[in-house]
Amino acid sequence: MRIVVVGGRGFLGQAILRSCFNTWGRELQATVVTRRRERAELLPVWQRPFVWDVSESVPPPSLVNGADAVINLAGESVVQRWTQAAKQRIRDSRVLATRNLVESFRQAAQPPKILINASATGYYGDRGDEELTEESPPGQGFLSEICQLWEEEAMRASELGVRVVCARFGIVLGAGGGFVERVMPIFEWGLGAKIGSGKQWISWVHISDAAGMVLHAIKKEQMKGAMNVVAPNPVTNKEFTRTLAMAVGKPAFLATLLSVPPFIFRLQLGEGASILTASQKVLPKLALSTGYTFAFPELELALREVYFQRRAMEKALATTS
Repeated sequence: MRIVVVGGRGFLGQAILRSCFNTWGRELQATVVTRRRERAELLPVWQRPFVWDVSESVPPPSLVNGADAVINLAGESVVQRWTQAAKQRIRDSRVLATRNLVESFRQAAQPPKILINASATGYYGDRGDEELTEESPPGQGFLSEICQLWEEEAMRASELGVRVVCARFGIVLGAGGGFVERVMPIFEWGLGAKIGSGKQWISWVHISDAAGMVLHAIKKEQMKGAMNVVAPNPVTNKEFTRTLAMAVGKPAFLATLLSVPPFIFRLQLGEGASILTASQKVLPKLALSTGYTFAFPELELALREVYFQRRAMEKALATTS
């Protein structure tokens, strides 16, 4: 099983690669494409590094030739102030990187069997209480526009006979990185609070299921097009706040009583604050209809597991230091 992961050095990429290793073991040949040579040196021995910046130029076709799967996770973080320069970097790191990657498919003698290309639930924009599936139309705003362009570039690979799945990731919850790593310490200090009214919907997924759904898409040949990578039970921001406070052992009533005005985030992030205030009630229709079974369908169990793993990592680090 030969898999190429672009951006595989990150939090999500490493989780996907571990799931691949647990599934295929010694049969797995994993290549991780990273921009920085110093980061490549930190990869586990079973992950072959390939240093290349796919947003700068087309990778050599030998990288993808004959691959069973290519997983493209490349993309600069959107959690920053959206200046014009930042917007351009966010756009190029997704759209140009995908365009260059697909061009390498075109030049390869044997294109890969499947491309799983990252996207995001930002595709749907701010949609209030509307239930959103893969069949729902796109929304409005910068993130929605980027996701549409991103997916359009990925779908061009289908012209080459490549099966394409655009994985629209929700908020990925896991120890050691991502959203929870930023906010869980705040809740541990007892300072957690809902954002604004707390009525906006959050579509989340445990990292084990995020990786599991990617593997599910690789195995299920009937899957193509958009796939919402979210748990089947989205929650409001108020419910997320209450559940996270409970998971870390802090009073839930205080967290839900307090509120952070949205303008605070706008002062810090400008237009980029919309990623924290938008409402998206997204459902994993495709994954469920093709038989995927969630390990963490409910938020409380997911957050308790993340908190347990986070504490275990802290203890292990303290022991070795």
